[in-house]
Amino acid sequence: MPTGEISRLQDGARSVIATHFRNILVWPIHLVATGDAASTHDHAGVFAKLGPDNPWREVEDEFTGDPAEFQERHYHEFVTFLPPAQRFLYGQGIGRKMDGTSGESPIKVMRRSDIASVRVVLTPNSEPIDLRIAHIDLYFFYDIDIAILIVEVSADSVPLIVAQDLMLRLGRAYPAWWDKSGEPGHCPTAVAWISHSGEVMAQSDYEDRVSFLSHVGQHRAPRVAAHLEFLLNPLVPHYSEKPGLLRYRQLEYYRMPQMAFLALDDPDLLARGDYVRLALANGPGDGSPLPYTEHYLADFEAKYCYDRYFEKRPDGEWPGTRYMSCGHALVVTGDADNAFFMDETHGVLSSFRHQHFLIFLIAHFHKAALLMYSDRLAAAVARLDVSNRDNLRGFRTQTRQALENFLRFTHRYWFQAISNQSDAHDLFALCRKHLEIDPLYEHIRQEVEAMSQYLEDEATRQQQESMARLTVVTTLGLIGTVATGFLGMNLFDHASLDPAQRAAIFVSVLLPTFILAFATVTRSQRLSDFLEAMANESVDFAGKARAFGRIFRRRRSDPS
Repeated sequence: MPTGEISRLQDGARSVIATHFRNILVWPIHLVATGDAASTHDHAGVFAKLGPDNPWREVEDEFTGDPAEFQERHYHEFVTFLPPAQRFLYGQGIGRKMDGTSGESPIKVMRRSDIASVRVVLTPNSEPIDLRIAHIDLYFFYDIDIAILIVEVSADSVPLIVAQDLMLRLGRAYPAWWDKSGEPGHCPTAVAWISHSGEVMAQSDYEDRVSFLSHVGQHRAPRVAAHLEFLLNPLVPHYSEKPGLLRYRQLEYYRMPQMAFLALDDPDLLARGDYVRLALANGPGDGSPLPYTEHYLADFEAKYCYDRYFEKRPDGEWPGTRYMSCGHALVVTGDADNAFFMDETHGVLSSFRHQHFLIFLIAHFHKAALLMYSDRLAAAVARLDVSNRDNLRGFRTQTRQALENFLRFTHRYWFQAISNQSDAHDLFALCRKHLEIDPLYEHIRQEVEAMSQYLEDEATRQQQESMARLTVVTTLGLIGTVATGFLGMNLFDHASLDPAQRAAIFVSVLLPTFILAFATVTRSQRLSDFLEAMANESVDFAGKARAFGRIFRRRRSDPS
């Protein structure tokens, strides 16, 4: 949105301020391990050892400290989830071997603490906005080639339209287009990471149109903006010439999923159009008119809103909290004057940053993992060449690995319900519904089963061909067996010969027999077709002989 338009909205009669604004970006990426890292299931362990200047450090598990100092906030978070989800998120005790179902949690979190804030210039000539960095984390999952980047920022006294514009622009991996003046579409004009000493550590390059275009032309893949590439270092973009054991590539939409918390000074001023823009992260605008047609938004409240607590009571028990989700975004609004809404230990803000964050994280982890499996299966099928035995053998191995990995994913990470608490259960279901996770899971499951069924059919076909060949060999061998059995073992008296003569006779019989058996096996398919033609009573003998001739010629011209 042009700077003048934002200024016009800010100067309007209706001015809503987010007393506290918090935004959490959640970006799943596909890890591609190379070299020695390709043989391990623990990508977090490899990542922690990459380079002497690695700014990332593993986050200490809150369960490994002194039990007497275990915080109540962590307890509230833990008891929110059902036991299977608890084992996934927190593990089962201390010091046990990590196997994904017991012992340590299969999740490892790496954090960098060298960045204090992010400076954002939303539009040309607009004032920079400094957002505090709460966390920059990188989540790794055991045995899954997925990592999820988490960037949590916050600010106070932010106008509603600025908060909406931040939600629209901040989480962009690269520009989708540029306008006539060269400004990147729907991206900030500039994003810079600021150190604790106030220095600029890295800055975006959304305006470098030539670089983005040439990268797609060379690699057939988009290039990640410079400030995000810096943030993920020592992970290396997969489509680049930079060396690195752990590489990453885009997995889904270039716009990062996000969560937003808005504590408003006067929520009653929000119109229906404001809620629509927030729920869909559409950017700033007047509360009226609606950003879409009334017909399209007829079921907006039922489809995108969770209004269990969207009501103010005189006793202040409910802070007028509204939860909204389109899958891509999870947004919470409420009254900044309500103590429970702003409580970072027991209230809505605490739940947003912890329980609801984990709900959103699990939902997007599920989708990312399923997309990764879909990509892997598609690549395996694309490389399949049924005429190449080595290729077919490799496809068989890849399919077995895919089936094994998908089975482990299903039993280790797949949850259709993670909590019996009403709000956690309903928000998880709302996110899953909009992300269409269940249909995607069913599609991947059918793909894996189809590949497995193909291999079973191929194995059955090969067994049938082998049995046909063995039947031919047995049938032809039956002639000699019957003849020698009828004539007896003493047709020739070789017992009186010396050992050298008997050995020579043995070899003279063994070699032709071996050659005959070998020739029978190599021509077994043709002989099988001939025997099948002979067994057809509707064809006369002469016709059978001609059929054998045709079969032989056809097999000779097409050995496969």
